[in-house]
Amino acid sequence: MAEAARRKGASRRAEAPAAPPAHLDWDRVIHERVRLAIVSALAVNATLSFNDLKSLLRITDGNLSVHARRLEEAGYVECTKSFQGRVPNTRYRLTAPGRRALQRYLDHMEALIRVTRDR
Repeated sequence: MAEAARRKGASRRAEAPAAPPAHLDWDRVIHERVRLAIVSALAVNATLSFNDLKSLLRITDGNLSVHARRLEEAGYVECTKSFQGRVPNTRYRLTAPGRRALQRYLDHMEALIRVTRDR
């Protein structure tokens, strides 16, 4: 009997998972928590410095650098580097595609909330 149950479980694991429904097809770039926080902070501020974002989000330099770079690669955030005297100054701003991506994400979340509440 245990052998039959084991074989039955093995056949279930071998089945390929179904593709997610269209309403669950998230923008993976923005859906990650830290990146969503970065984009949200930039949506309500024209620009923010690296240090401002780091302090606001309470994350490490490395964490912010990695996530900001990913947003840059997607074209959602623009990074400008300069110097104030001898001190490096890195500033971020949300691009038009980034603003549109955030709006799509928020619309998606609102639709999901509506569907969930209606059940």
